Amino acid sequence: MKGGVWVVKTTYVVTAGTTRAIYRIGEFTYEVVKAPIEWALTHEEIESMDGLPVKEAIRQGRVKIAPYVVRGKQYVPMSVEKSQSYREEGIASWYGYESGRMTANGEVFNPNGLTAAHKFLPIPMFVEVTNLENKKSIIVRVNDRGPFPSEQNPKSGDRIIDLSLEAAKRLGFFQKGIARVKVEAIQTKEE
Repeated sequence: MKGGVWVVKTTYVVTAGTTRAIYRIGEFTYEVVKAPIEWALTHEEIESMDGLPVKEAIRQGRVKIAPYVVRGKQYVPMSVEKSQSYREEGIASWYGYESGRMTANGEVFNPNGLTAAHKFLPIPMFVEVTNLENKKSIIVRVNDRGPFPSEQNPKSGDRIIDLSLEAAKRLGFFQKGIARVKVEAIQTKEE
């Protein structure tokens, strides 16, 4: 970190026709791989994005702050500018059984990565998540939408962030399933 801004170091690796981007922020590493467009989404309940079928919006790159619809309800992400001062406390959950699926911005979902789903932040974006129960903290890359209310648990939509399995393990709430957290935008710059 330099002067309150996290430095992002990026490496690109091309293998067998697939490009992987590897981002490093401090001690954290993030691998980004574009998913094949025919893959199922991690959140099949997303009906449309920016007025288009979800995969068409992904194909056109219209996902960062695009409004989207889930079960008839429209969600409108905040602007990039507003997201820079984002800070919220609430309940986090985790997801990880959707391996082999595509996130809402078209990336391969990796439960062993440090990623997250958020209903209103621009995607992708980096945020710091702190478990308020044990004070453990990590930086995750928001690359998906959610968590949304489920038919089995309508209150699940009240959670503020859905973390990958690995992020939940590092924050110490994998077994418990949920934790009270603080989520804060971090400032980044490419180097």
